[in-house]
Amino acid sequence: MKQIHTVNKVPRTIIRFLLIILGAILMATNINTFVNSVGLFPGGFTGIALLIRECFAKFFNIKLPFSFLYWLLNSVPAIISFKFIGKKFTLYSCLMIVLSGLFTDYIPGFHITDEILLCSIFGGLVNGFAISLCLFADATSGGTDFIAIFVSEKTGNNAWNYIFMGNVIVLLIAGLLFGFERALYSIIFQFASTQALNFLYKKYSKTTMLIITDKDEEIYQKIKEITNHDATLFIGKGCYQGVERKMLYTVVSTQESTKLIKEIKKIDSSAFINLLETKELLGRFFSRPND
Repeated sequence: MKQIHTVNKVPRTIIRFLLIILGAILMATNINTFVNSVGLFPGGFTGIALLIRECFAKFFNIKLPFSFLYWLLNSVPAIISFKFIGKKFTLYSCLMIVLSGLFTDYIPGFHITDEILLCSIFGGLVNGFAISLCLFADATSGGTDFIAIFVSEKTGNNAWNYIFMGNVIVLLIAGLLFGFERALYSIIFQFASTQALNFLYKKYSKTTMLIITDKDEEIYQKIKEITNHDATLFIGKGCYQGVERKMLYTVVSTQESTKLIKEIKKIDSSAFINLLETKELLGRFFSRPND
């Protein structure tokens, strides 16, 4: 039994490493292609590291390596994450931090455009996609992402928009030092990145499912198996045919709902499923802990 368990774990470990490596390459290439080419500040600890590096270069004529500053800034959140979020989660995140810092120093950028608005929008989208790859690997890109995950774990709600507001403050400080035009375009970059994250990563978004079916017991067992959530059974009367109908009511993460729908359709192809976006949920809600 132990051998089977180990074999099943290997593919997921490989996938996590590949996602993190790809995310680090994308993030570094994005910084050197879109961010640095037009002088944007991407927000978060990446933006703070770039801001400190530029301050040292401008005011003290000292060129500090990005990787050193990035690793230093991430050291405290990494320790907090290791204690409160998850050990493996933090170690994979540290791998992403180390790789993205090194890749940013050594991977060259590509000249695509000098149009600052295009760099702000597309750079933000690529940044959001790179962070999403890390999140799919159950890791983060470091910095404020540690804070976002910590807040999301504690509250059960998506915290990316709050992080965006915090980044706006950092970017306004950058505007005071280096001009508001770059800072305002950097806010567009961060907004595009946040929207990409909200669109791609749904772990902390919740969906209410109303499932009308004759195979309620089988579907309930599948809900428990996939999501570890409970369900409530309502028994009513179908107005058209005048026969007894059963409806299961449950709330799951939006990320889990897609897989659950496929399994429900395998059990009962005629099941009627209504999905509702859940804006706020009060009460106990199971969330899988980070490893």
